[in-house]
Amino acid sequence: MPQSSMSMMITLSLLLNIAVLVPVTGSIMGHAGWVEAAFGPASPARGILLSVYLAILLCSGALLLKPVPAMVAALLLVQVIYKLTTPFTVGSFTNPVVLSNLAIAAFHSGTLAVIWNHGRQ
Repeated sequence: MPQSSMSMMITLSLLLNIAVLVPVTGSIMGHAGWVEAAFGPASPARGILLSVYLAILLCSGALLLKPVPAMVAALLLVQVIYKLTTPFTVGSFTNPVVLSNLAIAAFHSGTLAVIWNHGRQ
């Protein structure tokens, strides 16, 4: 696969992270009404989740400015693993957060495959 295809997939995955996490982290910090239904009441656990989301957001922004494929792959791999385990840790395959996690994991898996295949050439 050409370098340009890999660059495009990396850019799309990082932009997807940013597009999802800017409103989510802003809503958590702003105590939006839907947040409690999606993530539960304000608690140390929700604060930790916010920290993880902010870390992914900041890394995505930095990697968008300076994309290093190995670093992008590490970020996306961690995301895919945690997103694929959420139906089991939440105990539901119908929760909206779980469903969005699975969709994002599918997209990021495609990017990881492109990065992997490019590295093998």
